[in-house]
Amino acid sequence: MSGHAVAMRALIINCTLKPAPAPSNTEALARVVAEAMAKDGVEVDWVRAVDHDIKPGVESDMGPGDAWPAIREKILASEILVIASPTWVGRPSSVAQRVIERLDAMISETDDTGRPVAYNRVAGVVNTGNEDGAHHVIGEIAGALGDIGFTIPGQAWTYWHLGPGAGPDYLDDDRGHDWAAKTARAMAANLVTVARALTTTPMQAPPS
Repeated sequence: MSGHAVAMRALIINCTLKPAPAPSNTEALARVVAEAMAKDGVEVDWVRAVDHDIKPGVESDMGPGDAWPAIREKILASEILVIASPTWVGRPSSVAQRVIERLDAMISETDDTGRPVAYNRVAGVVNTGNEDGAHHVIGEIAGALGDIGFTIPGQAWTYWHLGPGAGPDYLDDDRGHDWAAKTARAMAANLVTVARALTTTPMQAPPS
């Protein structure tokens, strides 16, 4: 998209189980999305969730030591949210589940106009795994994000796996990378396009 008329910010939350600085297959694919968004004028920030003490709970702030409030501020400062998760036992990672559980508090949070705080923000999903289950992982995460109030554009996801069954990791095998990267670029374009549309014509507070 030319002109970059509306400045945008995106946050990618990598829900790998591997603490930094361990290489993350999920981050490697998510970087294709990030690079495409950056070329479209979007400023991209990253959080590797496992490196932060995200407390369990149902509130946006679970008290001393909880790292979630700072991450939540990054989400609210962004128009685009990407949840990137590996597949484990056919499901999103436990870290991704913790992030979704903490996001759930936003369902009851509104801005000064009574509008849910997740409104007018778009979201998408990146998934990697050496087993089948990508569509299940994407469906679970995207469905939850939609419930919370994020807008999920069409084809707002990309994935890579060589399932079914155990196999190599994304960083260890070049097969399927071209398709995953092409889909990642389409995902980025769709996220940015819908985010700009919502900035121009925002969703309003639900009728009382």
